[in-house]
Amino acid sequence: MSTVLITGTSTGIGRATAETLLSQGHTVYATMRDAEGRDATAASQLGEFAASRPGTLRIAGLDVTSQASADAAVQRVIDEAGHLDVVVHNAGHLFVGYTEAFTEDDLTRLLDVNAVGAHRVNRAALPHLRGRRSGTLVYVGSTILVTTPPFLGPYVASKAAFDALAVVTSYEVSQFGIETSIVMPGAIPHGTNHFSGASRASDAQVTAAYADLDALVARTNEAHDGLFDPERPADPQSVADEVARILTLPEGCKPFRSVVDAARAGVDHVMAFSDLTREAFVRRLGFEEVLELKR
Repeated sequence: MSTVLITGTSTGIGRATAETLLSQGHTVYATMRDAEGRDATAASQLGEFAASRPGTLRIAGLDVTSQASADAAVQRVIDEAGHLDVVVHNAGHLFVGYTEAFTEDDLTRLLDVNAVGAHRVNRAALPHLRGRRSGTLVYVGSTILVTTPPFLGPYVASKAAFDALAVVTSYEVSQFGIETSIVMPGAIPHGTNHFSGASRASDAQVTAAYADLDALVARTNEAHDGLFDPERPADPQSVADEVARILTLPEGCKPFRSVVDAARAGVDHVMAFSDLTREAFVRRLGFEEVLELKR
């Protein structure tokens, strides 16, 4: 069994992943931004769940917008468990609204949470993983960088940046025995706090200028609901199950990318071709070794 650090475990995919890995016997460091404050109820509920499971749970505070917080969380894992095997990058936030109405501070803040946050956690964890010459980075991304629906502009941009950072980081860490898997969920309107907890644009004046489109924005959640067969709704558990499945695979056999999309948008086909094109270009550059795990 592995020692796993997961970001953003208070709700949704992160919570389901923590519960699934605990049920399989892993040692899980379930991190939340404010485990003793706003996330205290979630932390308590997760603790109650873990009490009857074979795995070991540790709740840790981790604010991905702070390098000091990321460093402290990873150091706690090393101090208590002796090692870290897996990092699951899951923390994220959603913005809904008109792209022009999001100020530069809005956009910077979302990129900071959704993309730079994972980079901070990597900077905290990778020195240890490189030293051991083993480990797995799992990125919970999104199909949205391909589907690019309207009224979610900053979120689309942030998840595209998150994915790009995961890809280019994978080239480098592969040479130290560290595997990368990018799991791409489709839209999950329920079971997460994405839509219910989404932030809005700060510029009210620009938002008002787009008032003719307000009825479209108002049904963003409903529109995503309509993508699914009622018998096969989108579920955070399906993503958690895929993360758990990936971690059972032997070293060197984990998929670089896995699409989990109940909406069946065809993103798996797009990404398969995209990754083949990318890999071919890397080989043309003469850097083919970075595409293989060096043991």
